[in-house]
Amino acid sequence: MDWTTKHLTDQTGKVFLITGANTGLGFQTALELAQKNAHVILAGRNADKIEQALSDIKHTVPNAKVEAGIVDLSNIASVTIFAKSIVEKHNRLDALINNAGVMFPPASKTKDGYELQFGVNFMAHFALTTHLFPLLRQTPNSRVVTLSSIAHKNGVIDFHNLKLEKPFDKFREYGQSKVADLIFTLELQRRLEKNNLNILSVGAHPGISKTELLRTDKPEMIDEFPHMSANQGAYSTLCAATEHIEGGSYIGPNGEGEMTGLPAPAFISAYAQDETIGKQLWEYAERELGLRFL
Repeated sequence: MDWTTKHLTDQTGKVFLITGANTGLGFQTALELAQKNAHVILAGRNADKIEQALSDIKHTVPNAKVEAGIVDLSNIASVTIFAKSIVEKHNRLDALINNAGVMFPPASKTKDGYELQFGVNFMAHFALTTHLFPLLRQTPNSRVVTLSSIAHKNGVIDFHNLKLEKPFDKFREYGQSKVADLIFTLELQRRLEKNNLNILSVGAHPGISKTELLRTDKPEMIDEFPHMSANQGAYSTLCAATEHIEGGSYIGPNGEGEMTGLPAPAFISAYAQDETIGKQLWEYAERELGLRFL
């Protein structure tokens, strides 16, 4: 089946939380879900941009059930406060979509000292998933969707370089953050199965999609590659978040090199599937954050 948003079923009664939802893939994901009657929490750092995103969705979908969520993923304390507010306000969470990402910023760290891409793309989402886990656990057939990238193929976790201990290499560090996201996806699924929990952990990637992700580097670089609109790039996420698929699935575009196309099972590197590395990364995150949930 060539999956498109035409296959997206009615989502009435379901609650979705999407990080990085004010623009690009996150916004398109939120818009499509709102059109199918879901309640969508658009999470982002900038309150004005989130409010503009809500307004834009309501312009297209006047009866949209959308709400703002303000969180700074470069600050674990902000993630904690935000997650607690969601748990207090909602009694269910059908899907947490760990979408937000940083790509090729200048060498910099999060407020907690992690290299920015690793800290935002992986550590913040690990913390957010942990804090929202009680909601996921009490929601039948809930799932966690974490976005990775084609770049995960070259990614390895250097446990001695997660806080910019070595000279910054934007490509290496981005690959590291994205393989971490996929390792997390698979390790979470293993732990869910071990605990007999009715929750799915699945991954997705958007191929090469025209978004604001390269705004801090060279936005024109995307034109050197086959690429899709942000809306089509969001298909993989939407499919992973709503279709009947197995836990541990990884969905991406089915075209050459997985750069463009329609959602299909995507390539997962042997490194990302390594259970020893999965356990090591999980325990690193728990230890650093002082959190445990599975």
